[in-house]
Parts: sequence; structure tokens; C-alpha cells
Amino acid sequence: MNASSGSDEFYGRVPVFRGFTRLMDPQLYSPLPDDWSIGVADIVGSTQAIAQARYKAVNMAGAAVIAAITNALEGREFPFVFGGDGASFAVAPGDLERAREALAATAAWVRQDLDLEMRVALIPLIAIRAQGFDVRVARFGPSANLSYAMFSGGGLGWAETAMKRGEFAVAPAPPGTQPDLSGLSCRFEEIPAVRGLILSVLVMPVKDADPAAYRKLIEDIVALVERSPDAGRPVPPGGPPLRWPPQGVEFEARAKRGGSLFKRRLGVFGWTLFYYLIMRFGIKVGGFVPQVYVRQVVENSDFRKYDDALRMVLDCTPELEQALSARLEAAASADIARYGLYRQDAAMMTCFTPSAVRSDHVHFIDGARGGYASAASALKATLAPRS
Repeated sequence: MNASSGSDEFYGRVPVFRGFTRLMDPQLYSPLPDDWSIGVADIVGSTQAIAQARYKAVNMAGAAVIAAITNALEGREFPFVFGGDGASFAVAPGDLERAREALAATAAWVRQDLDLEMRVALIPLIAIRAQGFDVRVARFGPSANLSYAMFSGGGLGWAETAMKRGEFAVAPAPPGTQPDLSGLSCRFEEIPAVRGLILSVLVMPVKDADPAAYRKLIEDIVALVERSPDAGRPVPPGGPPLRWPPQGVEFEARAKRGGSLFKRRLGVFGWTLFYYLIMRFGIKVGGFVPQVYVRQVVENSDFRKYDDALRMVLDCTPELEQALSARLEAAASADIARYGLYRQDAAMMTCFTPSAVRSDHVHFIDGARGGYASAASALKATLAPRS
């Protein structure tokens, strides 16, 4: 491992805050050092893939970016956000080349094994700041187990737009290149709605919107959800449903390294059967305690985040959806924000568990019928000129 500079150690010094209602406090966000870079990735044609019911493949591709970078950096913490059909992150200069190689390999794997096209880019932070945007980062701790990055400053949005223009592109690695996706899995089943529906929420500021008005909107939305008995995290207290064989066997086999795909499938079938049995009967194995792991899965579920846009996956009632929609429509009419809401009957989880005996495993939540990508499509539809 390379010796870290002060810049490399920046993220570890950002204090962790508790309480999601505080996420709009600007004092929580620290500017990234000038010598850092921003990575962005998304799936080209994700709307079409979702229309073909390929939700799990799209989510697996987005989560693969985070798994590949984490493994390439040997587990060192770095700020990232999962976006459903992609991901964004920031890396220190000492980690830049490893991140570039991991991104290129992931793009190649997504094309070969998931039959999807992923575009990826790495953008120097100074290029973003030269355009008048910034990237500031905070760390939100949903539990004592781990923290997630939150981003502000508008820089991630500019970076994604630049990537879609073809700027700062990272070319896919040669066919057959396999990233290290150790720990990436999708063994849990879909999580059905309990309160009525699973709602994917996406809220973004309008260009040149009044920052105070946008902050008030986000605080109102979060408070409305936090105070309401009609909404909650989409992962039930007992954890997501678990069956064998799991729906994600094929994806997990393709994420493995070494041997033929047939051999990898057999290995995954065998390992997931073992996992199912110890989880089903609560069997302690070494330092792994199923009941503790399930509790941590619930606590570590990444169902709400902020990256200049508010993203949430909620299990809620139709009445709360109507209240949220009314508040958001008023904000849209006032040119404060634009938004997308997408209803579905279930949520799904994609897991990244580098070590099952550590508490910092992370579980990415999205809607099971289109999720964030469909909410983004709904948002784009609102941009059509009003009659």
C-alpha cells in the first residue's frame, strides 16, 4: 500500500454526523482537496434495459463500480454514492491509477457478462472548479457500523453531464478483463411493500434556484418522511426474504474470478446453500453470528442519500405519496426544484460484504421495478415545455 499524503487522508478526517434531518447543514460539508478526482459511471440505455425487466442487472452494474474501486484500494475508505444505474465517487491522487484500472475493467465486465454498456469517466476536481462548481463531502452515519458519503456543490452533476458528452472518458479494458468484485452479491429476494407501495424519490434543484428555498424544500421533505408513521425504511426488521436458490445466482457467478462459468455457477450454488442453511437455522460459524448480521443488514441499508439531489426509497402509504407529490409540485411550480417519483410493489437489495464478520458491509437499496432510473425518467418528463 502506498504511503498516504495529507490529501489522501482527507476523507478519514471528515466527522461523521448522525440524524438524516441535518443533511442540509452546510457546516457538515468539507471541500475536497484540489488534487482529487471525481469518478462517474452510468449505464447507457438503462431505461430500455429496465423496460426489458433487467432491473437486477442494472443495479448489479452500478454496485460493481463501488465494489471494484473498494477492492482496488485494498479496502481504504473513499467517498461514493450509489445511483441505481451507476455510481459516483472521489479518489485521492495516490489512488487515481488504481481507480482508473478498476473502472476500465468494470466497464469491460459489464459489457461482457451483463450485456450492458457502461460509460465511465475520471475528472480532475480542478476542471470542475474551473467551471464554477464544487464538490464538498459529508459523512452520514446511519448506524454505529459505517458511514456513507453525502455530496454538495453541484460538481457531481456537472461531471455526469461532461461524461455524457464524452469528455474525460475512461476506455473499457480489453475483452475478458475481470475486475475484483469480491464481496459483491445479491442473495436476498425482493422486499415487498408493507405500507402499500415502494416509492423511489428523486429531487434536484433547478439551475440558479434560490439555495435557501431548495434547502428548505429538502428539509421539509425529510421532516415529512421522518415524522410520518406512514413511511419507513423498505427493509423489514427481520431482514429481507431469503430463499434457495437465490434469484441472483447467475450474477454472483459472473462476478467471480477463475475457472469456467459453469464451475463458478456450481461454486455459487454450493456456497449459497451453505449460507441459506446457517441463516435459516441461525447457526453460528466462527465469528459469524446470523442474528447479528441480519440486524446490521437492516441498519446498513442505503435507502436514502444526498448528492446535490435527494434520493430515497421508501415503504409508504398512498396518502404520504400524495403529500410528498403536492409539496414537490409546489416547489416545481416555483422553479425551486424538479422531481421524479416512481411507484412499485417491492424493493431490492444488492450487497457488498467484503467480510461477513465485520460490521461495515453495505447494502444498496433500489426499487424492484425500475427504481431510481425510472424516477429519473419521470423527472425528465417534467422538463417538457408546459402548455
